[in-house]
Amino acid sequence: MSSNWHLCRRLLALAWRYRAGCLKVLVLQIGLLALGLSSLSFWGLGIDYLRYQITPDANPPHWPFGWQPAATWSPTLVIGAIGVAILLFGIVRALLTYAYTVRMNQLTQGQVVVDLRAAVYDKLQRLSFRFFDDNATGAIINRVTGDVQNARSFIDAVVIQLIIMVLSLSVYLVYMLNLHPKLTLACLATTPLLWLASAQFSRLVQPHYVRSRELMDEMIRRVAEYIQGIQVIKGFAREPEITAEFQQANRTVREQQQKIFRCSSLFVPGILFITQINIFIALLYGGTLVIRNEFPLGLGLVVFIGLIQQFSAQVQNLANVNNTALQSLTGARRVFEILDAPVAITNPLQPVALPAAQGGRRVQFDNVSFSHIPGEVVLADVSFEVQPGQCVAILGATGAGKSALMSLLPRFYDPTHGRVLVDGLDLRQLDVDELRRNIGTVFQESFLFSNTIAANIAFGHPEASREQIERAARIAAAHDFIQELPKGYDSVLRETGSNLSGGQRQRLAIARAILLDPAILVLDDPTAAVDPQTEREILDALAKAMQNRTTFIVAHRLSALRRADLVIVLDEGRIVQRGTHAELMHQPGHYRDIAAVQFAEGAPR
Repeated sequence: MSSNWHLCRRLLALAWRYRAGCLKVLVLQIGLLALGLSSLSFWGLGIDYLRYQITPDANPPHWPFGWQPAATWSPTLVIGAIGVAILLFGIVRALLTYAYTVRMNQLTQGQVVVDLRAAVYDKLQRLSFRFFDDNATGAIINRVTGDVQNARSFIDAVVIQLIIMVLSLSVYLVYMLNLHPKLTLACLATTPLLWLASAQFSRLVQPHYVRSRELMDEMIRRVAEYIQGIQVIKGFAREPEITAEFQQANRTVREQQQKIFRCSSLFVPGILFITQINIFIALLYGGTLVIRNEFPLGLGLVVFIGLIQQFSAQVQNLANVNNTALQSLTGARRVFEILDAPVAITNPLQPVALPAAQGGRRVQFDNVSFSHIPGEVVLADVSFEVQPGQCVAILGATGAGKSALMSLLPRFYDPTHGRVLVDGLDLRQLDVDELRRNIGTVFQESFLFSNTIAANIAFGHPEASREQIERAARIAAAHDFIQELPKGYDSVLRETGSNLSGGQRQRLAIARAILLDPAILVLDDPTAAVDPQTEREILDALAKAMQNRTTFIVAHRLSALRRADLVIVLDEGRIVQRGTHAELMHQPGHYRDIAAVQFAEGAPR
């Protein structure tokens, strides 16, 4: 966990990047401060003038800037002129307040939030699958949204406000000392108590903010999970129980936030009480000075009490700044955890270019071992070689390591030990993007975007023509059902393609991979979600797509396995059998056992 001081330094560095915008905001705030003091002074001037008119023995008012009304002016005209000045100050102040608010929002929401969120999202795109394995989707979403907002607030609600506070307090202090030094020192004697209360509040409330963000992550995770699993929830009639679980998570967040509110509820009134003591002293001591005619009423006591109130308001604002700072640090820590996360899959300083493909590429797994967590072996000492244009089928029980093996080829992960080579080159020598453009991948779960069918097929090749898109769809046996849709290839899919069947989504995913015209094709169980008739259509179409390509296919059905040039059988991350379909059928082992079961079920030989 980064220290708060380290986080503050990083956030200050972030604020420094926007120093021009911050300076404009501060200039506007200085103007507001000057107008506020001028308005307050004219209030005092008006009171002194009225007192002088009522009590001629009183001291005459001190007119500002050497200006003094003409002797021919009536008292009503003088008071009217002072009132007009106060009104003009108010109008200008309203305009500056509007400009300040607009500029502040442009700075924070229009620049800081957008840039910071973009930086976090960009980093997410470069992180390996391992990061997403270790972090729940809800927590990641919460960091990109809520935590970025909290980190942003450090600039406008902490840094800028602190500068404004220090500047305002300094001006108020100088003004009060100029009016009456002893009265100022007497009224501000309680200020150390304010700093002590703020430090105690920070110590008590910060752990509550950290826990609050963790609980919010958990609640968002539940929302995302329950929405994705709504079909299962309804299918098992579990709506009441799931609703109760969410309500419990929601109450837990509320209870945690109430702890923060209770701390704030004690802190703010305490600060308010301390500041009211200052006003009490000002009235008691300052009033005595006015009665003795040692201190003017308007430009003295009234202005002084106004300054004390402004001073106290700024000190009270310290509670809000402190509160926001704690939230900002909590959010910033979580944002920086993403920005600082190591990028496991990186390009070499001088990547080697892949040679032109001639009928596929040669792929070699050389003593490859892999584990997500140290000590938990997923793959162990896997070695085999595939010649250009060959088709290799991977077979194994659930958890045998099939998907993990295939994920090493596009470098979604790197081997823990050993090497994966393409055309004799270690994958770690290659540019990652170039490598992945040479590999067409169909994942086990066919994810589609909320876009048109044509855009989904052309996702990896956005410049593809409609003719190329339709050709890929025909190869994947998807063209016919696409044509039956109301808008054909321009039909817009719902979220994750929920308005299509599982088999239709899988065929679109196959078309998406084929469109790249890759030298290597990776098919992670592409026919698992289709009926036998569609399976035969897809396999016949893939037979064309596999020509002049090196193909890896994770499969369980003999209809796919028997087409492969080489079958690799995995068990607990190790190769236990290898050979063609015909060879393995004559060997006792896992392959023949699987075949026997499928033959008994009527699978084709």
